Amino acid sequence: MQLAFAPELKAFREEAADWLNSQLNGPFKAIRSQTNQVDNVEERRAWEAALGAARWSVIGWPEQWGGRNASIAQQIIFAEEYARAKGPPRAGHLGVELMGPTLIAMGNDDQKQRFLPDIAGGKAIWCQGYSEPGAGSDLANVKTKARLEGDRYIIDGQKIWTSMGTIADWCFVVARTEPGSVGGKGLSFLMVPMDQPGVDARPIRQMTGEAEFAEVFFDGAEALAIDRIGNEGDGWRVAMALLGFERGVSTLAQQMHFRNELDEVIAIARRNGKANDPIIRQKIAQAHAGLKIMRYNGLRMLSDGEGGADLSGAAYTYKLYWSQWHRDLGELAMDVLGQEGEIGASEERFDGLPNMYLMSRSDTIYAGTDQIQRNIISERGLGMPREPRGK
Repeated sequence: MQLAFAPELKAFREEAADWLNSQLNGPFKAIRSQTNQVDNVEERRAWEAALGAARWSVIGWPEQWGGRNASIAQQIIFAEEYARAKGPPRAGHLGVELMGPTLIAMGNDDQKQRFLPDIAGGKAIWCQGYSEPGAGSDLANVKTKARLEGDRYIIDGQKIWTSMGTIADWCFVVARTEPGSVGGKGLSFLMVPMDQPGVDARPIRQMTGEAEFAEVFFDGAEALAIDRIGNEGDGWRVAMALLGFERGVSTLAQQMHFRNELDEVIAIARRNGKANDPIIRQKIAQAHAGLKIMRYNGLRMLSDGEGGADLSGAAYTYKLYWSQWHRDLGELAMDVLGQEGEIGASEERFDGLPNMYLMSRSDTIYAGTDQIQRNIISERGLGMPREPRGK
């Protein structure tokens, strides 16, 4: 199979590559290749603003909201060039990839006008208030409550594993607004400012030494009623539509980052002689083939549409496939590194491939465990009946 982009897209690729390389080898060299999303916060915010000013931040959005109305092919090309230039993970990615598209699809005109420009311009960083201590993969079990008093909601509860919760300006929160409701009924989708009394974001230190996650406590926090997306009680539908955008063009950038990691593994194997080990060579070959399959599957998934509530068969399987592949790559990296992989960047932090290995242990857990993903594939993708409880 030969996959190639139309010749007329060459100029677009060159434009994107030239801008990214000039910025990441110039004013933003300090954050090039940086993996942690909450380090160097001011520089990361400046990078988001630079992307927005050059209209590279949200190129797939309509021009009226700060985008370029770029085609899927153009979005893929930019994602690939971003990763090839070793751009840092986007501090604004939850706003850019999830909240923004959800607002465009489901928000009202007032909400779009108030929120989209700041997301596109890199002025607002968002975090996601979904998971709770008792509601991880079972999202419909959320206990956080919100009651309407006049023109605003009063929120009480706790969220956990909130990426960038300590630096975010806003949080989109799924809360129970109908007392006594269960499951997906009685939930509402609220946009909540983080800088207010009643919001306490506490960092969670990971085994890598980083603290990208937070647990967020809401104790009488407020959200304006006009900042609810959809009707009251319609939060489950909005939340599921938002998750549909996770399988978007950013998956291709993720794959390019994976390519960079695999190339580093190969370079180290050649340097330290592990490439002569037939078992290591076979594992590298399997990783290379697996990455090719992932790319074809990603392109197939994107060819099925722009994302949203209705996922294709390719989208249902994608997360399960990449998470297992990346976990295996982490183990391969440690096999190649040997004792070198046990040395941290400091007494409290790991960096580079050891960091990747440790982080990859969570890939099969977050955003839906592998077990949950298989249930989703069987029930929604294949139409199989849910097995009764107790069997």
